[in-house]
Amino acid sequence: MSEIKVNKISPRSGTDITLGDASDTFTVPSSANLTVASGGTLTVASGATLTNSGTATGFAPIAWQSVVTASTLTAVAGRGYPIDTSSNACTVTLPASASVGDTIKFVDYARNWGTNSLTLNQNSLNFQGNTSPNPEYDTNGQSVTITYIDTTKGWIPTVDDDVTYETPQSYTASFLVIAGGAGGANYGGGGGAGGYRTSYGSDASGGNASGGTEATLSLFPSTAYTITVGGGGAGATSNETSGDSGSASSISGSDITDITCTGGGYGMSGSVGTGSEDGGSGGGGTNSGGGAGGSGTANQGFDGGSAGSGNCGGGGGGGAAEVGADGGLNAGGDGGNGHVGTITGSSVTRGGGAGGGADDRFSGTGTPGSGGSGGGGAGTVDGTAGSGTTNTGSGGGGGAYGSNYGTPGSGGSGVVILRMATSDYSSTTTGTPTVSTDGSDTILVFNGDGSYTG
Repeated sequence: MSEIKVNKISPRSGTDITLGDASDTFTVPSSANLTVASGGTLTVASGATLTNSGTATGFAPIAWQSVVTASTLTAVAGRGYPIDTSSNACTVTLPASASVGDTIKFVDYARNWGTNSLTLNQNSLNFQGNTSPNPEYDTNGQSVTITYIDTTKGWIPTVDDDVTYETPQSYTASFLVIAGGAGGANYGGGGGAGGYRTSYGSDASGGNASGGTEATLSLFPSTAYTITVGGGGAGATSNETSGDSGSASSISGSDITDITCTGGGYGMSGSVGTGSEDGGSGGGGTNSGGGAGGSGTANQGFDGGSAGSGNCGGGGGGGAAEVGADGGLNAGGDGGNGHVGTITGSSVTRGGGAGGGADDRFSGTGTPGSGGSGGGGAGTVDGTAGSGTTNTGSGGGGGAYGSNYGTPGSGGSGVVILRMATSDYSSTTTGTPTVSTDGSDTILVFNGDGSYTG
């Protein structure tokens, strides 16, 4: 091997020097240094490869670009982008193909990402191992460097000021939501059950819904979901007045379509009370208040029963699974039955309509209506009607028409239940739900307001 020893190589003419011919390889030995002096240029021609098997210092791998103020940008590997979102958010489309080691940098130029965020469109490549959702950076003053690693993980943040997992994956949760049941009326009908909706297994929602029609929820880690449990409506407190409607129950969150159930419709009397006779399930009617029972809400509950003309008792309140029965001669109608649900691992019936009060003005032996299965309160002749069972969303029984109106019952409060794989359960809740397990699933029963964070 020939060897040339010189201290300096200078071009014979001009300012460029070419080392070797095509396909030649030049090696800098171990412990030797190759230095490009200040102001000098080392150019790697097209098709050539500069391989670093040691330590390279002083190179600038990122070419910084002008400040970006547009709402969209197509990024190129090897570049850095100051993103100014003072006036608008910005969506950056990443390269459609990438090589291992490709790197792109983004910085919050004006510290406004917290107001107008930076979103990265993955453009078919993985980011943190996932194809969705698109990463969103929304922290003021944030700097982000992403590097392409391989087809499995794709782009990975190698610098990320808040170290947030930007592509969280959702998981499914089944639900049962029941609103509060309504109160019964004096001289009138029984209260309707609260709206009943479920997505668990083959269980059915109320109001003629067949099992399996409700979609399960998709919950995301670190997202808070608010649980609202509706209270039961009070029974009437004075003669010939209606009870109160039940209150709505719901599951709400920023990334889901809220699941809301309507409170039960109050039992009708000779004069109008608060709320509405229509509801999740309708309240029972009375012959002095128009006769017809209230309407239930589609896929939540059934109509209340009517009261015929003459000496007829109040109609039964509608239940989750059945229409309330009509009042008859000197007799109140029975409340509609509730639904059987299995979301907790056991068969439990909830959402019963209430029985109507009897009309005993002439015979003195009126017969009140029975409460529907699942917790519906029974009507009365001259005593105290039954109230809906707590946390079943059942209606309160109606009072009588006669020498002693009796005391109508109040509706039962609602309930919200979530069921998910134990491996997905975060254990982060408020409102002290009851937590249990069934097989590989965890069940949360909210008997009052609270929240669950995915």
